[in-house]
Amino acid sequence: MKLQATRFLAGCVGIAIAAVLSTAAAGTAAAQTKEVVIGALYPMTGAGAQIGLDAKTAIEVAVDIINGDVDLPLPLAKGEGLPHLGNAKVRVVFADHQGDPQKGRAEAERLLTQDKVTALVGTYQSAVAATVSQIAERYGVPFMSADNSSPSLNQRGLKWFFRTTAHDEMFTQAMFDFFKDMEAKTGQKVETVALVHEDTLFGTDSSNMQKKFAEEAKIKVAADIKYRANSPSLTSEVQQIKSADAQVVMPSSYTTDAILLMKTMADLGYKPKAIVAQAAGFQEQAFFDAIKPAGEGVISRSSFGVDVGAQRPAVQPVNEMFRKRANKDLNDNTAREIMAVLVLVDAIDRAGSTDPEKVRAALVATDIPGNQTIMPWKGVKFDQTGQNAEATPVLQQYLDGQYRTVWPTEFASREVVWNIKK
Repeated sequence: MKLQATRFLAGCVGIAIAAVLSTAAAGTAAAQTKEVVIGALYPMTGAGAQIGLDAKTAIEVAVDIINGDVDLPLPLAKGEGLPHLGNAKVRVVFADHQGDPQKGRAEAERLLTQDKVTALVGTYQSAVAATVSQIAERYGVPFMSADNSSPSLNQRGLKWFFRTTAHDEMFTQAMFDFFKDMEAKTGQKVETVALVHEDTLFGTDSSNMQKKFAEEAKIKVAADIKYRANSPSLTSEVQQIKSADAQVVMPSSYTTDAILLMKTMADLGYKPKAIVAQAAGFQEQAFFDAIKPAGEGVISRSSFGVDVGAQRPAVQPVNEMFRKRANKDLNDNTAREIMAVLVLVDAIDRAGSTDPEKVRAALVATDIPGNQTIMPWKGVKFDQTGQNAEATPVLQQYLDGQYRTVWPTEFASREVVWNIKK
């Protein structure tokens, strides 16, 4: 009995020592993680250069929030660095994909093999995201889709794909819900729409979603016009839109195309009764600077509104942080980029590790309430496809020189200007 007791006591001591050593090792590992490196892929040159530069600024704001000590109700805002990784700091390595999927592929591989990044984030253009996410899948690292809206991206059975923002099926649902709401409030029924979209993944998927919801709502698609992205002329396409004479024009265009579309409309003397856009170029300040008064009244779907601060107290302070760097307000794209980085790094912190499988498990377990974001979302919770199922959209209208949130009511700061009578 005495011998057994001695053995039992020795076993307990051994277990205790092992536990202490294990805890110490974990603590040492956390202490040794001085920085977490993320790879960000955006168009820094070419037609989308300003988008990429703004994305870089937004991501730098997110890094400031994480690495600094900011008193805001946001993931990792309070306290410096990542507490579960010995207060490690975040560093972001930026890569220029130039809006080219093949360039995106090469840059993603470089970030993973040479810079040894823990995860990838990006990419603005959905066509580039389709390629970059496949590279992430092959290497087994998380890819966080910050601002890509093609619905097909999360429907490919990928293990490492995550998207914080809504996709175009969710955005389009919001548009047609808005039409229904406007009919109930004003008696003005949308009976005809004209679709115009660029020919990459973003525009094609957007058009498909719009046709689907129009059919369900028994709204006639008077025109469905596809054009070549970065086209030098849209005269023929605008003539077709003008001939269709639909109540609502629904464009899906990046910035240079959106500017050309609106300028061509003006040149041909065509002013639609309403424009309800799939964001992208229609959210950029460069767009409104280029078209000036013609932008008044344009409606766009969005993930964000700088005027929703009453419901989201972090909006104004974060907007000021961005404004100090960029000399302009946050918009739909830059706000999404900030939240994508915060959510991604929060998962790395909760994982207590840069091991890809542990980070992925933490992303799967993400459950962030809406009031801990700068977005009008219900929250952040990923479904089995990696899509944030709680990314609820809003609609904004450009009024008196700025976007105002006009729908849904709980986030609206202005009444919508709506007159689509025939």
